[in-house]
Amino acid sequence: MTTPTVVLVHGAFADATGWIGVISELRSRGIPVIAPPNPLRGLASDAAYLASVVSQIDGPAVLVGHSYGGALITMVGEAENVVGLVYVAACVLHEGESLGQLLGRFPDSPVKSNLKERTYPLLDGDFVVEVTIDEAAFPAVFAADVTKDVARVLAATQRPLATAAFTETASTAAWRTKPSWALVAGADRTINPEVQRFGAERAGAVVVEIPDASHAVALSEPTQVADLIRDAVRATS
Repeated sequence: MTTPTVVLVHGAFADATGWIGVISELRSRGIPVIAPPNPLRGLASDAAYLASVVSQIDGPAVLVGHSYGGALITMVGEAENVVGLVYVAACVLHEGESLGQLLGRFPDSPVKSNLKERTYPLLDGDFVVEVTIDEAAFPAVFAADVTKDVARVLAATQRPLATAAFTETASTAAWRTKPSWALVAGADRTINPEVQRFGAERAGAVVVEIPDASHAVALSEPTQVADLIRDAVRATS
């Protein structure tokens, strides 16, 4: 059978370079992989963009979502050529559920008190609110297990998330019909690990937990992340 293409979907406050170590690991094992940009403008529009990418893949695909990216693969995973879902320190939504509702089930993580708001204009003259993590807090909140120099670069280059993403609801939950795997970052201070465990259990995912991993687990533990993705590829090939 054809080896599925792995599609790595980054989350908020990051970009696709966060997958650099995982991409290297997967390609060294002969697994095709792409890491498209995530617009971070809203659940529906971001999912539509990702769906367009997936629809142009020739053959099967395994979707991997980090953080907010997990919400997107939950929706886009309904595509016919998607054969598996992998959640990495991610939010796993149910149909009709928003990020705000899921996160609200559990105590707030430290990221909430360290978000900074700013606005950007729309063509009609209206303004939209987006958030980033305070640069001084970013290393401890997002990337406590990478070097300080790297964490500072990540803080300076983070990409903002439009706040609309917290209130829009998932139109579907692909994990109901597609097999799933999940990696829980046990020391995550951006998404409460209890949120990750709850979503993974609800989805019936095969779960791996790294107790000391931060939210930046794809950077700090690329081999373990790639190993889980490889398990998904093997199981769906």
